[in-house]
Amino acid sequence: MNLREIVLDILLELSRGDEYSNILISAVLDKYDYLDGREKAFIKRVSEGCIERRIQIDYVLDLYSKTPVRKMKPLIRELLRMSTYQLLFMEHIPDAAVCNEAVKLAKKRKFQALQGYVNGVLRNIARGREQIVYPDRNTSCKEYLSVRYSMPLWLVEHFMNSYGEDSCEKILQSYLERRSVGIRLRETLPAEERKRLIDTWEQAGIRVRKHPYLPYAVELEGAEGIRRMKGYAEGHFAVQDVSSMLVVEAAGIMPGDTVVDVCAAPGGKALHAADKLAGTGQVIACDVTDYKTARIVENQTRLGVQNMSVRIQDARIPESSLVEKADVLLVDVPCSGLGVIGRKQDIKYRVIPQSLREINCLQREIVTNVVKYVKPGGIMLYSTCTMNPLENEETAAWICEELDMEKIDIAQTLPEVLRPDVKENALQLLPGVHETDGFYMAKFRKR
Repeated sequence: MNLREIVLDILLELSRGDEYSNILISAVLDKYDYLDGREKAFIKRVSEGCIERRIQIDYVLDLYSKTPVRKMKPLIRELLRMSTYQLLFMEHIPDAAVCNEAVKLAKKRKFQALQGYVNGVLRNIARGREQIVYPDRNTSCKEYLSVRYSMPLWLVEHFMNSYGEDSCEKILQSYLERRSVGIRLRETLPAEERKRLIDTWEQAGIRVRKHPYLPYAVELEGAEGIRRMKGYAEGHFAVQDVSSMLVVEAAGIMPGDTVVDVCAAPGGKALHAADKLAGTGQVIACDVTDYKTARIVENQTRLGVQNMSVRIQDARIPESSLVEKADVLLVDVPCSGLGVIGRKQDIKYRVIPQSLREINCLQREIVTNVVKYVKPGGIMLYSTCTMNPLENEETAAWICEELDMEKIDIAQTLPEVLRPDVKENALQLLPGVHETDGFYMAKFRKR
């Protein structure tokens, strides 16, 4: 099996814009599950790397190719991208192997006439990579950051204008770092059992790090096949980023509460809320499709959570049975997703300035509807996994002005280390600045 040809086909499929890379790559690895671990790791690394570093790769190709990247034939463009990625970022692979395999693939895919072109471009990059001149930081800082961290220029400007140059670079740098897997250990799990689980994982070669923000939050590296890990089938832990856990902490859920989560899939926050209730009260988890609610039920069943019901419900459509039902309403609205680019690199190429405004209209439509579900004096926790003042701070101000809600203190329900970062009773988490994905949360009480 030609591993590079598999990568090439993945990149060609992604270039059509119909698939998300994480879904497609996962499906391909499942298809070729008989390959050994190193071969699957190569496919994953090169496929993801080409997406992650596309802007930098295209910049280098435009330096060395007479034909600009945008005018190349799709197959040749993806073939050169994947080969350039190997030359720039995979030092253990011999340059000759990269060039020769690319030439063979060009011939195999009926581009014999371009074999010499492919070979020439790649060999010139291999010889000259130490002398590549990138944009000068002192004269064109935004262009430098865009190429250096493979981020569209308009997003560099967005982060810089919103959070300053220093935080902007930390955010961009974090997107290129290796991502760990976030785990929420069940709070009902005895300390001795937690220790046994962690010891078992470490003995299996998994690197385990206890997260500094929450005592039950753990990060894993080298955890291939989460479903096969000890404790997964038994429901001892859930896969969840600590930023999502912090939303539930911030909500201040009390025993006996009724919690409604209106955009709940895949169920991380709803299941965490159910654990906080310790067998009392109830959680009503809603989402818009059979597929999404099935994911919630799957996780609910595995964790053995009894005090939770799941229903198909579009958050834009009024549901009379939920009116003034919630002591706590969780509203984690659909958003631009800029906070999770490190996990879903496609986002930076798909999102455009207009889409930020469009998604904000949807967010306000959802909040206007679901705010009716909060009891008088009840709590609404509004959250997004993005860094965008329009979707976050400006929408929080709009909620107060238009929906008869008052923003209330969030700091006392958060870990002490994060309290200094609370501004105007809200918390904006920034990847690279905080040890989380990018997340925003604000807490409101119904007047």
